[in-house]
Amino acid sequence: MGKSKGPGNVPNRPTYSRISYLYQAAAYLASHAETKGPEPEGTERDGATLEKQVSHAHAQRNKHSLSRRLITDLRSTSLKSQIRLSPSMKHTICKFCDSLLIEGETSNTIVENKSKGCKKPWADVLVVKCHTCGGVKRFPVQAPRQKRRPIREKESEEKQRQQADATTDAD
Repeated sequence: MGKSKGPGNVPNRPTYSRISYLYQAAAYLASHAETKGPEPEGTERDGATLEKQVSHAHAQRNKHSLSRRLITDLRSTSLKSQIRLSPSMKHTICKFCDSLLIEGETSNTIVENKSKGCKKPWADVLVVKCHTCGGVKRFPVQAPRQKRRPIREKESEEKQRQQADATTDAD
């Protein structure tokens, strides 16, 4: 007999665990790569102070590149195993350079509305721009999801019938 398919049984559990671990590790490294360390003491630029600054900058670049490598591994793992990433995870990953998009550190976000005079509140779009590659991602803000075409057509036909019935009843 096979295993029971209960609520606690998840197929591909090791793959999901690997993806989750890679995302958490990348997030940790990305958040620590962008923080600025304490400035070395001393106003003059002697050799030791300059060397500390260079080594600190080199360590920050290494953390950022390691974070990008982990995101690349995460995406390749999900593609090979044909597991979809959650939308919340996909929204925080730059699909062009595999950087983790952290607001204010590795990306900027702007809400733009290209309607005339910004009169249409449902036309708001959240624009996320990556600092690493300059890639742009756009997400609709508070826009209700449009119903599927057959459902829309059926509803419009029902409205037309109701309007026709109302006009015949008025006569």
